[in-house]
Amino acid sequence: MPPLRTALLQSSGRLGDTAANLKALDEAAARAAQGGAGLLVTSEMFLTGYALDVRDIAALAEPADGMSARAIGEIARRHGVAVLYGYPERAGSAVFNAAQLIGPEGAPLANYRKTHLFGSFEQEAFTPGDTSVVQADLNGLRVGIMICYDVEFPENVRAHALAGTDLLLVPTAQMHPFQFVAEQLVPVRAFENQMYIAYVNRTGPEGEFEFVGLSCLASPDGVTRTRAGRGEELVFGEADPELLAASRETNPYLRDRRPGLYASLV
Repeated sequence: MPPLRTALLQSSGRLGDTAANLKALDEAAARAAQGGAGLLVTSEMFLTGYALDVRDIAALAEPADGMSARAIGEIARRHGVAVLYGYPERAGSAVFNAAQLIGPEGAPLANYRKTHLFGSFEQEAFTPGDTSVVQADLNGLRVGIMICYDVEFPENVRAHALAGTDLLLVPTAQMHPFQFVAEQLVPVRAFENQMYIAYVNRTGPEGEFEFVGLSCLASPDGVTRTRAGRGEELVFGEADPELLAASRETNPYLRDRRPGLYASLV
């Protein structure tokens, strides 16, 4: 099975301008396809921007099968690239911080709602999701989805490992001074759970926040296979099933677990 070449779009897009962000996504998908990628991953809330007023988030929120989802389906189909994008999802009266995976034929594969909301801003703007493991199959890999703060909870990522996730996609809005998450925590999560993790950040100032960039693809051997800098950037890395299988064969973490000792965690 060939590696899945993955493009990480480190960008904050244009705040509050869905049309401009769709155009930027189309351009990035074209570049990703030209670079041989089969998957393009964007940052948290890429479709609308992150640092919006709560009322603006509610006004810009769309259903999972809304106009923007259909537009992104067409982008994915035209370029032959699967797309994972962050957006505010409207479902009835609730608004979720969500990420949706669209397959290369343009059909939706999975939709995830952020389960751990960070700080008072997110807790005021969004309803927390209640499903921790959301997966889809893509190019022979089991792909899972999380958003930003979710990956900082070890139980969350371990649940994905036990469910067989091979490549965990994590759109994020990682801000100063927490860059150690991108630099240190994400590669450790990949190693201790024996999976690839694509962690894709926003960049630069936005409202009261300063996003730090440093998007990365970390592999199950703990190596950071690709790393962006602090600015707008499209970087590429490969999720290699052969390396994954070899790493899982030699790393005993999941085999040596003793779940009976961890009952106090729940």
